[in-house]
Amino acid sequence: MSPLRRTLAAAAALLALATTAACGTDAEAAGQTTTLRYQGSVGQVTLPELAADLGYLGDVKLDWIGNVTGGPADIQATATGQSDFGGAFNGAIVKLAAAGAPITAVVSYYGSDAQTFQGYYVRQDSPIRGPRDLIGRKVGMNTLGAHAEAVLKTWLVQGGLTPAEIGRVELVALPPVNTEQSLRARQIDVAVLGGVIRDKAVANGGIRAVFTDHELLGAFSAGAYVFRDDFIRRNPETVRAFVGGVGRAIEWARTQPRETVVARLEQIIATRGRNEDPSLVRYWKSSGVAGKGGLIVDREFTTWIDWLADAGELKGDRPKPGDIYTNDYNPFASGGGAA
Repeated sequence: MSPLRRTLAAAAALLALATTAACGTDAEAAGQTTTLRYQGSVGQVTLPELAADLGYLGDVKLDWIGNVTGGPADIQATATGQSDFGGAFNGAIVKLAAAGAPITAVVSYYGSDAQTFQGYYVRQDSPIRGPRDLIGRKVGMNTLGAHAEAVLKTWLVQGGLTPAEIGRVELVALPPVNTEQSLRARQIDVAVLGGVIRDKAVANGGIRAVFTDHELLGAFSAGAYVFRDDFIRRNPETVRAFVGGVGRAIEWARTQPRETVVARLEQIIATRGRNEDPSLVRYWKSSGVAGKGGLIVDREFTTWIDWLADAGELKGDRPKPGDIYTNDYNPFASGGGAA
């Protein structure tokens, strides 16, 4: 394809995005990659998977290469080229970007609201009630250096604990599907539980929340999908189709009856053939994403930039949110992207 034809194809795709409800652009006609390698999550359906099933990704296809249990590992795989996109807690994205990784966040994919949040749970008979009760205790979470750890330490600091006292709170990395059982077996004292895993654990009874991230910080988007900068430069229409599709999936899930969303998630798990337990998705309530269509705002990064800098985990000048994320590929930024 000549440079002129490639330019015209891209322009036509952009026009289609602005004037129709379709999320995808003609990335294939523009000579760009249309297959995205990614990592999934056992027993759960990611927003890109939902978007693909709803037909919102246009000519962009997903290539599942395995599962991952934590966001830092997911975006590290993206930064090193093992996958094409990955998602993580915004603070983990800040740390990786500050370390020099050429990545950019393009759309939010999870967060906390009144329905969907991460809670710090103990057994019903536990003496743990406040921050000081955690000194010398074990806290189980899906991965270290990410959302659960940042929120916990923010809570401990607000509770008046010194750095030395916070250092005596032992953090234990556990796969999300095993965290509830570890709490009940008394292998840990506190379990960080979120989303459908939390709802299932609460429904089983015998546990209570000490605090939640929603209570601590209010409603906010907490994590985003990232691409490598070189991938974005080579495949802007593919990224645009992906972001638009994920944004439409967020709004579809936000506006549909809960039973409709759960049925769709169950169907996806049943047909993708990964030998999974579908029970988790039956507890789905919301994505927790704050911004329409996954739009990102500065606060969702400055909160963690400031926290990491104050904790001494960032070297040199504090990065600017605008250097880490962009809404340029999200049609919802200009009022488009209707589902």
